[in-house]
Amino acid sequence: MMSMQVPVLNMNGQQVSTIDLPADIFDVEVNKGLMHQAYVRQMAGLRLGTHKVQRRGEVSLTTAKMYRQKGTGRARHGSHSATQFVGGGRPMGPRPRKYFMDMPKKMRRGAVRSALTALLRDKQLIFVDRLTMAQPKTKEANRVLNALTGGGSKLVLVAERSENVQRSVNNLPDAKTLRASYLNIRDLLQFDHVVVPLDALDVIKRIWGNEKGAE
Repeated sequence: MMSMQVPVLNMNGQQVSTIDLPADIFDVEVNKGLMHQAYVRQMAGLRLGTHKVQRRGEVSLTTAKMYRQKGTGRARHGSHSATQFVGGGRPMGPRPRKYFMDMPKKMRRGAVRSALTALLRDKQLIFVDRLTMAQPKTKEANRVLNALTGGGSKLVLVAERSENVQRSVNNLPDAKTLRASYLNIRDLLQFDHVVVPLDALDVIKRIWGNEKGAE
């Protein structure tokens, strides 16, 4: 399997080594259409679909005739629930529905690999040897991330739950942490930089490096 070398930084933003990245994850053909389809699918799946309006048969109004049939010179109306009256039922409003969109697993995996490849080519993936904090400190997290990225919004991947890192980073308005096992197309495309500690990279390679991994 072919691989490619990239620099690894420390928490001060200094290069300390290089690593080989597997080409089947980080050097694939970038398919923009596939990434767009996966993004639309993910966003659609987040919609609750609980919207609903009352139609004529569902509004609770009197069934008495509005006024006599003849002699008024007005149009003939027999129900207050008609759509043109205040409080009447809506003619064609939304109904509860599911917005789920199906997408084959192979395509979903291909979209994430395309995103990772595009981010690497645009120098938006930052690899760091480790990312640890002795205690929650937002100021320190801000210093570290700025040293690594130089600014912009940041997605910080973590291999497992890390209370100090997560609390510190998530306090920043332009940064967010994400478990590497929950990697998804929306978060990858939403930030200017993706910070990847080496232990999180191991998770990515385990899940996305072969067809047996789960989404």
